[in-house]
Amino acid sequence: MTHDVLAQLAATLEERKSAAADSSYVASLHAKGLNKILEKVGEESIETIIAAKDAVTSGDKSELIYETADLWFHTLVMLSHLDLGPDAILDELARRFNLSGLEEKANRTK
Repeated sequence: MTHDVLAQLAATLEERKSAAADSSYVASLHAKGLNKILEKVGEESIETIIAAKDAVTSGDKSELIYETADLWFHTLVMLSHLDLGPDAILDELARRFNLSGLEEKANRTK
């Protein structure tokens, strides 16, 4: 089910990528360019971090879920802008599945 939601969202993002900027929030982000999209990803990252810290104190995780959804959404917009979709990320996660995190980090060339 989760993959279906990602696939549906990715398809919608691709459709809106070429729409008129005044017809869709996603289209307006694409029209403003990568820097604006990255700004939104950064903003949502910070909001997610704050929500996680607040969830520890309050015990209420609803804001964390909301902010994480915003972060994922804007990350998917970024990927779409760069002609990538969630499958590229899912494939990379699958590749790492049977690999120790320490081993994966040691194997990085960057």
